[in-house]
Amino acid sequence: MSDERGELLTLVNEPKLDPIESSVLPPVEKVDEREWWLWGLAITVTLVLVVGILSLAFPGFVLSTSAVDLLNVREWIRALAALVLLFDIHTVYQHLQIQQIRRCLAQRDRLFQLITESAVDMIAVIDGEGKRLYNSPAYHKILGYSPEDLAATSSLDQVHPDDRARVLEAAEKARATGRGERLEYRFRHRDGSWRVLESTASPIPGPEGKAEGLVIVNRDVTDRARAQAALAHHTLHDHLTELPNRALFLDRLRRALVRAERHPEARFAVLFLDVDEFRVFNDSLGHRAGDDLLRQIAKRLISCLRDSDTIARVEIASASLADSTVARIGGDEFTVLVEDLHNPSDAIRIAERIQQRLAVPFSIGDTAVSLSTSVGIAFPEDHPYTAEDLLRDAEIAMYRAKQRGRAGCEIFDNAMHVTAIERLQLETDLRRAVELGEFETYYQPIIDLSNGRVVSVEALSRWQRPTGTTMPVEFIDLADATGLILPLNRQLLHEACLQVKSWHLRFSSDPPLRVSVNLTPRQFAQADLCTQFRKIFDETGADPRWVDLEITETIAMADVERSMAVLAECKGLGVGISIDDFGTGYSSLSRLKHFSVSTLKIDRSFISAVHEDPDAREIVRVIIQLAHNLGLKVVGEGVETEKQEGILCDLGCDLAQGFLYSRPEKPDMIEHLFTQTSARNHGPRETCSPVLCSSKNRSAIENR
Repeated sequence: MSDERGELLTLVNEPKLDPIESSVLPPVEKVDEREWWLWGLAITVTLVLVVGILSLAFPGFVLSTSAVDLLNVREWIRALAALVLLFDIHTVYQHLQIQQIRRCLAQRDRLFQLITESAVDMIAVIDGEGKRLYNSPAYHKILGYSPEDLAATSSLDQVHPDDRARVLEAAEKARATGRGERLEYRFRHRDGSWRVLESTASPIPGPEGKAEGLVIVNRDVTDRARAQAALAHHTLHDHLTELPNRALFLDRLRRALVRAERHPEARFAVLFLDVDEFRVFNDSLGHRAGDDLLRQIAKRLISCLRDSDTIARVEIASASLADSTVARIGGDEFTVLVEDLHNPSDAIRIAERIQQRLAVPFSIGDTAVSLSTSVGIAFPEDHPYTAEDLLRDAEIAMYRAKQRGRAGCEIFDNAMHVTAIERLQLETDLRRAVELGEFETYYQPIIDLSNGRVVSVEALSRWQRPTGTTMPVEFIDLADATGLILPLNRQLLHEACLQVKSWHLRFSSDPPLRVSVNLTPRQFAQADLCTQFRKIFDETGADPRWVDLEITETIAMADVERSMAVLAECKGLGVGISIDDFGTGYSSLSRLKHFSVSTLKIDRSFISAVHEDPDAREIVRVIIQLAHNLGLKVVGEGVETEKQEGILCDLGCDLAQGFLYSRPEKPDMIEHLFTQTSARNHGPRETCSPVLCSSKNRSAIENR
């Protein structure tokens, strides 16, 4: 079509003949000049003939008698006849030339008509005042306008009002420079809809070189424009919720910063929202339901921010909203750009309103889902800020809100920035530590309360940094959030299996010594979890029956069906399953009986209060009794005093773990405890006071 367009413009602007014809015939624009010259020659010859005839008929009319006598009349007649003959020959020749040119013009007219009627593009010719001189039939085929419809209107009547200035500017530029440029603009279809046209205007030169009009070639590119718009929308919007994504949100945030620089009174804030424990909903309900929940959250966000028909502009003191941006920047994280704030407290009121609206239960299928949202708020400070800085600060404030509990709301301050830098440094050091192998495995003994023997050990990671030992409470959450917990826990299980195998060869015990390792949510969510365990057991040669896997009840209850399947598969390997921190979640023993669980570990918060809080003691008693009814053993965690130990013995608790017996130690120190308990070789005792709890042993442990 581009060749067709070029050929058409060539025909209109400066028609060319066939190469052979063009070497014989004068240019088309010389036709009128040649005709006038031929008429002038005819008149001249006619005058000469008249004068000659009069001279012969009336001697003395022009020439003197003496002059006429010098010439023979016959010669005069011959001369006049020759002149007439030459004139006739020349006239015939010029007439043939003109006829040939006219045939070429007619042929070109037919070719022009054929091209314009067959062309997919719409072709129009307008004069210098914008009046339509010609419109090709494609206008009717594509836009529905008949020639009469177009003739009754000017060339700008159907152009979109917002695009008319650009169209006029392009036309003037084409007339002035003699060269048209491509232009896209909207043109109204006869049915009232808007189509997108791609247009090129070429000037029609006049006699003095000044453009007398324009030839405009239009192409309907509506489908292409829609495809480009859809691609741009997809690039800048979240495919699940159709909200702006991070890139578009940052762009609008940059505009807000520029506007605030020009108008300091134009205050705004960034709200960073995160759904609390969304992973639990996603895992328990399934990813499809999780996506549906995210879509409903997005719709509710928009609706609650559109109390004034749009999103996010604060109106006076009531903090109602009107025009800004809500975006989903990833996962369960949403952001809101709140503009035209009158007071910083307006942003807090907006955040509280969002939290209230999102707290109303969502309907997912037949399930009602309640959730809470943590919100971080950041305001631009006086010093130069980038959009990325402001978004980062709002995210830092959101994490601080999460640390302080569910459904929290925090405003960013510089102290948070310092904390965030420290967290980033910790993450960097943590990645390096995994690569350099800076983690060591420590073990804490678990004691049989009936005889004081060490029957099991819990494997725990300790980070040996150049600045000293870093406890798990300082890095485990970060390791789980970054995914570093996966290689770290695989290394932990591998070393624990090798160590317990070594102890079995050196120390005999009946029953065999066991080792327990903790599983984090991210690790438990892996599809090939049991395959990894099987591989480690094969590599180390450890018997899976020596190993206990500990998961919290929160992990177990996140997706009950999946948890049952995974734990049953792990149980098939031969490992034992323990529920850690029992009593802090939302599960019940009646539900846990469906899992392949062998041991419950009562959370230390109950054990620490068991000697002074009757309610805590009663809770522990009920847990122990129900666990025994289900055939489960019970471990009391965090035992630190003999009084706590005595109460657990009275309540029938099976096992205990805590600082009363030993802190987590390196393998050689744990071996010292093995030696002590093996040398005493005590059987069941009436006092239920473990060997490790003698004052001498405790002093030795504390001195280490």
